[in-house]
Amino acid sequence: MESVLYLIPSSLGAEEVDLYLPPAVVKTLHRLALFFAENIRTARRFIKSTGYQGDISSLTFYELSKHTSGREIEALLKILQEKGEAGMISEAGLPGVADPGGSLVKLCHRHGIRVAPLTGPSSVFLALMASGLNGQQFTFHGYLPKERSARIRKIHDLEREMNRSGASQIFMETPYRNNHLLQDVLANCHDNTLLCIAADLTMANEFILTQTIKTWKRNIPDLHKRPAIFIMGGK
Repeated sequence: MESVLYLIPSSLGAEEVDLYLPPAVVKTLHRLALFFAENIRTARRFIKSTGYQGDISSLTFYELSKHTSGREIEALLKILQEKGEAGMISEAGLPGVADPGGSLVKLCHRHGIRVAPLTGPSSVFLALMASGLNGQQFTFHGYLPKERSARIRKIHDLEREMNRSGASQIFMETPYRNNHLLQDVLANCHDNTLLCIAADLTMANEFILTQTIKTWKRNIPDLHKRPAIFIMGGK
């Protein structure tokens, strides 16, 4: 029997499943009994929100987070090989993208296990689609450094690269540090640099706007605890 790891996108915050997951993905999700999840509690809640009619307690979950060691990930691989199939669920959006699940995916390729990515929402690409910035050339940098001086150096690097190549520079931060990141971007980028802020994607209070750094400084949004993607671009 061929082993398969299904990469199951989860909600970015929207409550209506049919707005972000195709029926075929939901059908596959409901068939599975084994899951690797960044946060087990969130994963259980997500599965229940998709209309799962079975007994949630009968499903098996293993945590796969940034705290999972390499030895533990190898143990998860063995469980997958024994059971034959499993689903991987990120905290939000796509497994393996700004997500620790990529380490298990790499092992699957090494051991000849099929990896099946399923269709669902990506905050990175939804933001890029709506930004009006360069969608032909772009780089996703994930989370910028936590330490402020290192973060500021990275912001300068991103702006220089954007000016050199014309490629959009995409990055993010944990929601409770968004305002600090935005303040550093506004204080360290040139006035004519374009910045897209895409917050609360797929939710009722979704906010997406691209304008210059100079214009953002006149009316700075409060992004505290709001999931957001930032994209830096040029005219």
